[in-house]
Amino acid sequence: MSLHLSSLPPRLDSIDCPLLRQHDVVLNVLRLDLMHPHLHGNKWFKLQPNVEYALAQQMPTILSFGGAYSNHLYALAAAGKQFGLRTIGMVRGELVQPLNPVLGFAQQQGMELVAVSRTEYRRKSEPEFIEQLRQRFGAFHLVPEGGGNELGVTGCTQIVRLLEWQSTERPRYIGLACGTGTTLAGVVIGLHATRSQPLPTVLGVGVVNAPGYLRQEVARRLPLACVPTWSMLEDYHGGGYGKTSPALQAFLTEFSRYSTIPLEPVYTGKLLQGLFDQIRQGLIPAGAEVLALHSGGIY
Repeated sequence: MSLHLSSLPPRLDSIDCPLLRQHDVVLNVLRLDLMHPHLHGNKWFKLQPNVEYALAQQMPTILSFGGAYSNHLYALAAAGKQFGLRTIGMVRGELVQPLNPVLGFAQQQGMELVAVSRTEYRRKSEPEFIEQLRQRFGAFHLVPEGGGNELGVTGCTQIVRLLEWQSTERPRYIGLACGTGTTLAGVVIGLHATRSQPLPTVLGVGVVNAPGYLRQEVARRLPLACVPTWSMLEDYHGGGYGKTSPALQAFLTEFSRYSTIPLEPVYTGKLLQGLFDQIRQGLIPAGAEVLALHSGGIY
């Protein structure tokens, strides 16, 4: 079974500013955020194989986890509505009324929202806790927080077919924001499957303050042959997931002066801040072509 959305092909937006001209770096943004009104960015790539699996197994319920502003739960609710699946969102913390726009949308799509204390939420991967949920809600297909399972990785390999490059001569870099490492792992695996040479270097910009965690998460999903082609940048999290910093806010303000590409401070803002800093330091070399993946998160 293969599910398809009525979606737009992604747009490639170029960025022009003094820093890029000074370093002779071409920086384009692949606008995955524009592909679909609700299942945009990297979310559908993670969810498609999970939805297909649930339907193939005749398991009409998908349960997953997320915070109060979870892009993942937002997209899962939309997918459930479109493909006739019951969706259950286990939400960290309280369900504050009125619901914020993200959870409000999810509920409108038919998702059953369940508040989970932060103590219980930390047990979200424990088999005993999952079994308690099955006893409470019945059989379901479990999708981890952020879509971070092997099916999600497989889905993200398909992002590679959307990549567009302007030059065959420049060194190639791909940049993407990382919350679980699922998308980065999928992109690296997808690139290796193309067997094209030379392979682009993939730079993940971590958005969580957990030194070493994302690097380990990606590494455990990859064949050993993939190791030299990627790295994780851990200095641009702005204080942690969903947090910001004066430096990040200053970057977003500056960026808005020369680009209309919408950025938010949780994912893509940190990605672009990290890429610009790497270019400034010469860690992305002069003459490179960089393709940044806009993974959505703006409603």
